[in-house]
Amino acid sequence: MIGLLARLTKHLTLAIPLTMLLGFLYGVLMPTQGMRHLVVPLTFLMVYPMMVTLKVATLREGGGGKAQVLAQLINFAIIPFVAYALGRLFFPEQPFYAIGLLLAALLPTSGMTISWTGFAGGNLVVAIKMTVLGLILGSLVTPFYLQWLMGAAVSVDLLAVFWQILFIVFLPMLAGQLTQRFLLKKYGQKIFQSEWGPRFPPFSTLGVLGIVFVAMALKAQQLLAQPAELLQLFMPLLALYGINYALSTLVARSLLPRGEAIALVYGTVMRNLSIALALAMNAFGAAGSDAALLITLAYIIQVQSAAWYVKLTDRLFGAKPA
Repeated sequence: MIGLLARLTKHLTLAIPLTMLLGFLYGVLMPTQGMRHLVVPLTFLMVYPMMVTLKVATLREGGGGKAQVLAQLINFAIIPFVAYALGRLFFPEQPFYAIGLLLAALLPTSGMTISWTGFAGGNLVVAIKMTVLGLILGSLVTPFYLQWLMGAAVSVDLLAVFWQILFIVFLPMLAGQLTQRFLLKKYGQKIFQSEWGPRFPPFSTLGVLGIVFVAMALKAQQLLAQPAELLQLFMPLLALYGINYALSTLVARSLLPRGEAIALVYGTVMRNLSIALALAMNAFGAAGSDAALLITLAYIIQVQSAAWYVKLTDRLFGAKPA
């Protein structure tokens, strides 16, 4: 089971489109009443495993301060406003698609940040700290950004969004950290790192695929009536990721050494789409399926573009020192 899930995790660019297709077929052929009841357990399955391996203690470590400041400036002072502008441009009459774009932009960093930084030969310590800090800051500021930027277009219940953030992020984080502490105490750091830690992230992938399936099934009838709608959603996503890569690469090349520069790029371009997806499905009711569909498509672009960028890192930042 874990082996199969691990393979799915490594091949998300295939697993997610296939799951979208299966969800679409299910939504066309079968009744979808009651499927929203699956969202809460799938949300926990998606978020809790990634919290077990989250290294919160890295925030106490020194080093990489300049990279952290630059990353958070890009993540919260620039990219959300780029996403908001793209949402206004592409979805003037479809505010929940715009919310999906904004949610993707507001929740930076994920396990992908660390993985791809490692593949590209970047500074892993800086990437881990960036991941923890970005997750916490993004979770705290997201309700305010939603209210500020989208409150005029849709009704944003600030308190309800806060409760969803508490349920989706901080409760699983607490449970995950308690689990991590228990396993470390019982088995030690070495066995946790080699045996227990790798067992959890694949279950997060199962939760992601489950949410993608549900989101697609709930949108199936609408997409069947308007098949071109799916293709139209790719344009703003491609623009958002393209702008993000260009800006982050320019800043990183200009201001940081190679290892930290690579961490900065992946710490600003990789978005925590799992939490964005969970928030879209939990905080906005039936209308949240529009936002969830756009976030689902972002997975395809994010994973594929990260793989391509690894091949460019030596050309952009120089070869890794021997």
